[in-house]
Amino acid sequence: MTRKAGARPVVLRVESVTKKFADLLANDAITFDLHAGEVIALLGENGAGKTTLMNILFGHYTADEGHVEVFGRPLPSGQPRAALEAGVGMVHQHFTLAENLTVLENIVLGTEPLWRLRSDRAAARARIERLSRDFGLAVDPDARVGALSVGERQRVEILKALYRDARILILDEPTAVLTPQEAEALFATLRAMVARGLSVIFISHKMHEVMAVSHRVLVLRHGRLVGERPTAQTDAQELARLMVGADIALPEPRPHAPGDVLLRLAAVRTEPRGRAVGLQGVDLELRAGQITGLAGVSGNGQAALAALIGGLEEPAAGQIEIAGAPSRQWSPHAAIRAGIGRIPEDRHAEGTIADFTLTENAILERFSEPPFARAGLIDWAAARRFALEVIAAYDVRCPGPEVPIRLLSGGNMQKLILGRVLEFSPRIILANQPVRGLDIGAVAYVQRRLIAARDAGAAILLISEDLDEIQAMSDVIHVISEGRLSPAFARGEKTAHELGQWMAGHGFEGSHAA
Repeated sequence: MTRKAGARPVVLRVESVTKKFADLLANDAITFDLHAGEVIALLGENGAGKTTLMNILFGHYTADEGHVEVFGRPLPSGQPRAALEAGVGMVHQHFTLAENLTVLENIVLGTEPLWRLRSDRAAARARIERLSRDFGLAVDPDARVGALSVGERQRVEILKALYRDARILILDEPTAVLTPQEAEALFATLRAMVARGLSVIFISHKMHEVMAVSHRVLVLRHGRLVGERPTAQTDAQELARLMVGADIALPEPRPHAPGDVLLRLAAVRTEPRGRAVGLQGVDLELRAGQITGLAGVSGNGQAALAALIGGLEEPAAGQIEIAGAPSRQWSPHAAIRAGIGRIPEDRHAEGTIADFTLTENAILERFSEPPFARAGLIDWAAARRFALEVIAAYDVRCPGPEVPIRLLSGGNMQKLILGRVLEFSPRIILANQPVRGLDIGAVAYVQRRLIAARDAGAAILLISEDLDEIQAMSDVIHVISEGRLSPAFARGEKTAHELGQWMAGHGFEGSHAA
């Protein structure tokens, strides 16, 4: 996208927007313009103020100072409906669709007066089909959303915004759960949109995507706009430096000879839970000194595999072996006793208890084990010492060990979880989405720690929906699709496109995993 957007009319103007939460200055006098037919990428560390700014634009928050103009008119603050009526649409990272309704029903939901006796479905269908053709968003209006792929659901979210006459579209981490092929299809849609004069604010942590789709890049740091660059005149290194205030590079594991098999799954099957896919005869080996990457689109059995290895679920068929010995009476306690350390997928819902202190969260999975338990009671002095050690060793930025963990940023929560796992030198590490939602500085820190654990002899299962992360970090890679596991591919053996084909389900027919 090389078109000069600056010559086009301004469609959105943010002028000196400031927002405070108590003593926290979330946005500090931010000013920028967005032009017709332009894609602006918004970058920043976790806590830099991106979400606050977008919530002000979309009417969820009211700015303390400054104002926003859309198409030359002031945008009333704190009114999402006013933003929609002004032509501002937003597609969130986590979709907001009713799975039991059709595509058409999801799109028209909320657009028709309650007192209308009959919905004009024929007109709605014709309009949806026209938008689908114009913007390359192929989807069946009569399909149930629950039966759609992740990429198709995202098309429905974009169609929802376009159906409401959005001329400015905010996309929040739009490729987080897409295959490479689905991401390329999204980029083609963006090109069609800007060619027709729509304007886009694109929020992403993936530098190569920012470089590929945007005209300009805005960088926030500590609530301030610290950099604005034409995309053609910058690079990923400069943008990362602007984000964190220093040069930073993501680590790469050096070649490392694997050791013994520490965990083996043999023909393991698990039962599906509701819409969640179960495992379908999975064979997997985790070796000492090796990072095994698991790639796949969300919802294809990763949750079942993580629950199984973490002891939260027992196999319905097949066998788990730890260091060559079959496991019996598998449970979370048995998994911990077997030397498995768990970095859960959701640090808020699974990894921590929001109102517990850092000390309490630091011992959350081991409070009944030495050195934290004596005669059936928790040794709080030992627990506090451990929390202080983790805070110091893992650079957890916090007021102290006795504050509720909900006060920490996502990156610092993740560091505490990482520390409570790695300080016990687990033989097997389940790293489930360990850097999801983290900025580049926190990503580099977590990845360095995982590589160090691998080099010290741990067997690591890295589960991620980010194919770049899988390819950069893994010694061997498996792909999971509909509960089936691909053969193991050596680092560099498959391109992103080839892995994407496996992620979409192609290739299993001719493999042992079929």
